[in-house]
Amino acid sequence: MKKIATLTLGLAVLANAHFLTFLPSSDNISDKSKTKVDFDISFIHPFEQSGMTMEKPKLYLNSLDKTLPLNETKKFDHKAWSSSYDIKTPGVYKFFVQPQPYFEPSEEKFISHVPKVVISSFGLEDGWDEPVGLKYEIIPMVKPFALYAGNLFQGKVLHDGKPASNVEVEVELYNEFGLETASDAHITQVVKTDDNGVFSFVMNHKGWWGFAALIEEGELKHTDGKMYPIENGALMWIKAY
Repeated sequence: MKKIATLTLGLAVLANAHFLTFLPSSDNISDKSKTKVDFDISFIHPFEQSGMTMEKPKLYLNSLDKTLPLNETKKFDHKAWSSSYDIKTPGVYKFFVQPQPYFEPSEEKFISHVPKVVISSFGLEDGWDEPVGLKYEIIPMVKPFALYAGNLFQGKVLHDGKPASNVEVEVELYNEFGLETASDAHITQVVKTDDNGVFSFVMNHKGWWGFAALIEEGELKHTDGKMYPIENGALMWIKAY
């Protein structure tokens, strides 16, 4: 989601995207003495490492039937959330976050992005490419918890369970390394899905990468009494080692 900024000259320019950032402490559990996964949930500009306030979301495991408790915390001096889960049995675990819709005044729309992470434990890898069943969802086309920097990540965007073609997917690195870019335009990369809903991106640096497929659909009423469109985001966070 590109935020509009207005210059004193009256020109509108695009500032950088903000992502619902959902980072686990690990995406692969193999040590029986280290089975606890901690989750960091925030609404930030991941490359620029600056934050925004996030109201309390819901954190789910595998389906809408199981929620996990959340603790309020701070991220870049703004309200954020944390949680944890103890993974004791082999399997592929899919966690996702349902936020409260956020109204972006500069774009006159609501933002509702649902990020997902996939975690493997104790060598069991079956089912990493199966959808949770979200209305807007990214399905990984490569094993998502065993990638190196320089690997190609491919995902398929689903809308109501069907491939979504010609959808913009914004990509951004969680820049905990202090990297600089050639220009502001390089901060948020953008690719599009093909006719089969598939997109491709080479993760050229280690770290967590966020992929946000954006689909505008529906409306919500704002406090001013007016109806505004909703930008729905299918998000996935992938770690490159």
